[in-house]
Formats: sequence, C-alpha cells, structure tokens
Amino acid sequence: MFWFLLITMVVVVAAVTLAVVGGGDSEVLPDAAPEQLVDPLPLSRPVDRSDVEALRLPVTARGYRMEDVDDVLDRLAAELAERDARIAELEAALAGAPARGTAEGDER
Repeated sequence: MFWFLLITMVVVVAAVTLAVVGGGDSEVLPDAAPEQLVDPLPLSRPVDRSDVEALRLPVTARGYRMEDVDDVLDRLAAELAERDARIAELEAALAGAPARGTAEGDER
C-alpha cells in the first residue's frame, strides 16, 4: 500500500511539473481581451436618470477602466454645467419678467 501511494504521488508531481514547466511555446493562460463599455451614454440626446442608472462600467483586474470612467465623468460634468447655465438663464429671465411686467403696467 505504501509503494502504491508513493508511486501515485510521484506520478502526480511529475504530471503537474510537466504541465507547468513543459508548456512549450503556448502560454498557460492566454491574455483575456479587455471588457469594453457596452452601452455608453447616448450622444444624440441629453443624459437622463435612467441612462445613469443603466450604466455599467467594465471591470478590470485593478478596478474600473480609467478611460471609460473618465469619459463618463467628463460627459456628466458637461451635461451638468449645461443644465446649470440653462437654470441660471431661466431664473434670471424669471426674476426679470415680473419687474418688467409691473414696469410696463405702471407706464400705462
């Protein structure tokens, strides 16, 4: 029984050693293609809440792909800046509308 276990262990160690060292020209594990952002933010319309909720960034070995995260953050920052400017413009127009309306009413 002892010899059977000893021979089995030698065969297993030899097989593992040959598999690791004697792999030849082929790689043990081929490089996996990096994941790509499957469904980016839409370019044809403004981003809305459902777009952000549905967004899934691809994961790499060390976290998220920096290029994809930077693109998404740049796009969201531009959209927010555009909306902030539009809100400020509308608030200024709204603040000026009653004053102009009362001034025009007083002139009559």
